Order: sequence, then structure tokens, then C-alpha cells
Amino acid sequence: MPAIAPPLAIPPEDLRTLGHWSRSGSVRAALAERAKILLLAADGLANAEIARQVGCSRPTVILWRDRYAKAGLDGLGDKHRSGRPQTVRADRRAEILAATLTPPPEHLGVTHWSSRLLAAELGVSHNTVARVWAEHDLKPWRTETFKFSTDPELEAKVRDVVGLYLQPPEQAVVLCLDEKAQIQALSRTAPNLPLRPGSPERRTHDYVRHGTTTLFAALEVATGRVTDTCSPHHRHVEFLAFLQLVAKAYPRRQLHLVLDNYGTHKHPTVRAWLARHPRIHLHFTPTSASWMNLVEVFFAIITRQAIRRGSFPSVADLVAAIRRFIDAWNERCQPFAWVKDADDIMIKATRKRTSGTDH
Repeated sequence: MPAIAPPLAIPPEDLRTLGHWSRSGSVRAALAERAKILLLAADGLANAEIARQVGCSRPTVILWRDRYAKAGLDGLGDKHRSGRPQTVRADRRAEILAATLTPPPEHLGVTHWSSRLLAAELGVSHNTVARVWAEHDLKPWRTETFKFSTDPELEAKVRDVVGLYLQPPEQAVVLCLDEKAQIQALSRTAPNLPLRPGSPERRTHDYVRHGTTTLFAALEVATGRVTDTCSPHHRHVEFLAFLQLVAKAYPRRQLHLVLDNYGTHKHPTVRAWLARHPRIHLHFTPTSASWMNLVEVFFAIITRQAIRRGSFPSVADLVAAIRRFIDAWNERCQPFAWVKDADDIMIKATRKRTSGTDH
């Protein structure tokens, strides 16, 4: 059993930041490792056990514990090291930075700068441009997406759904429902080439389409168990039939269902059925925030592990593969733990705009 040490004192706001860094795919790997070290230290694990779990040395653990104790989160960055003095003049560096942050002129016909294109425009070496970009962490080739919800009930819906995840009602079942529409039954034009040492599994680029199916799924938040059905369509008729299936799977229980704002979920026929079954309560995620529905995590898993690399000569074969996966999933299922509270979500969802556009 791992040794227990006095927990490292870390304020709650720092714990939230460290938790984000440890899970984020966009922060540097070194910073994520340091965050994991401190989170384990806050749990009271001994330095040797932390080193074993993180995969680093014990002196490394001691180093970052000391750095945090002295300087907090600011101490987790890399210290400046002496080295070769800068060779790019300050005025030239400023010129490169200003040009990088300005869109390329229209006559170039490109949407963003490359180091060689900017170097040719400014009459400098592309290595000089790359060096300045690295110093200021500029990566013009990268892009990320974002979406602000315009739902007028944004905060109420966020707090409602997050409350179900973090503090579910007693003697009730919380389920996340959605449909994964238009799953294609694709068969490759040649058998896959199997995995070999030094060579991944390979498949042909071309395929034949044999039709589609829609997977309706309800994920039980407390256990991770999935209730499912497949249908050729995803109209309100099929959705209502799935609701009835879910109701039979959980008889005489209060059901709280998390759904997105798809039109079939609010169809008058569905509403009329719900009025006759008051034990079933619908909770809608905010507009453009279907990521808050935990069944989307399950859809991503089944896509990676059972659908994307499969070859299905018919829709029936595709449906059979989906059911095999879900049957096996329910034998080994685990709950998905929601960790972000509503306040953290609202800070990002309502942050001030940085542009003057109204669209």
C-alpha cells in the first residue's frame, strides 16, 4: 500500500486550474505532468509513489513541490536559461510580430502566413521568422473552434443539467438520451491488411455504401449502462418508441432524462405522451451545448472502437455489430464522472467578447 504523506496545501482555485491542466490536450506535456504531481501531492501521496504513478523521478517530484510552495502556479513554468544571445534586432523582431498578427495581403491568395512566405515578404531568413514565432509562441498554422451559446435560458439549463450529474435526486434515475443518426454501413472493396510489427492495420481508401441506421441510446449516469435500439429513421415516431422502451426498462422509477434541443424531442405527440407519464422529466441542454450530454462520450467510444474501422456488407451486419458492442459494454461499464461545476462553465460561457461583431 502506498505511503501517505502530509497533503500539500493547495487552494481550491489552484486545484481547479491544475485539474484542467492535467486533463487538457492543448497544454504542454511538461506542464500537465507538473499538474499531476501536485494533485497527487495534495492527496497526501509520498514522493516515491507520485513518481511511480506519473512516470518521473523522485527529485522531479520534490522540485515541483518546492517550486509551487515558493511561487504558486507561477513557479511551474520553465525558468529562463542562459544561452546564445538574441541575434534578431528589436526593430526587426517587432516588424515580424506586427506582420504575423496582420492577415496576409489579398494578392498573395492565402489565409495565413507561413514562415517562408512571411520571410520573402519581409526580406529575412525563414529561420529568423521561425525563431521569433517560437519565442512568442505564435503558430499561424494552428486553428481552434469555439461556440458561444445564445440560449436565453443558458444559465438555468447549465445549472439544471450539472445539478443532475453532481447531485442526482434521491430514489430517481438520471439518463442521458440522444440519437446517433445516419451511421453508414460501409464495406471496404478489399479485406483489411492485419496489424504487423512496425506496420499498423491498413484498409482500402474506397468503399461501398449499403445504407444507414440510427442508434438511439440512453446512458445511465450512475452506472454507465446503456439502453439502445436501432431504427432506419430518427423521426418523432421512433423517438417516442424509444422513450417507451426506456420507460419499460426502468419501471416505477422517477426518470430524469437529459436531451438536446432536436425538434423530435419536443414534438406535440411526444409532449402529449409525457403528460400522461408524469414520472418522466425532460431536462434540455442549452442550445449549441450538446457536449453537456454524457451519452455523446459513449457515441465517441463506440465510433472509435466498433464502427469506424469495421466493414459491414449490410445494415443488418452494422446493427449486429453495434448490439454486440453494447452488450459487451454493459458487462464492463463504468460511470462517466462529471467534474466541472456550473460556476466554472458559466465563467467561460459568459466571458466578454474580444471583437465588435454581433453575429
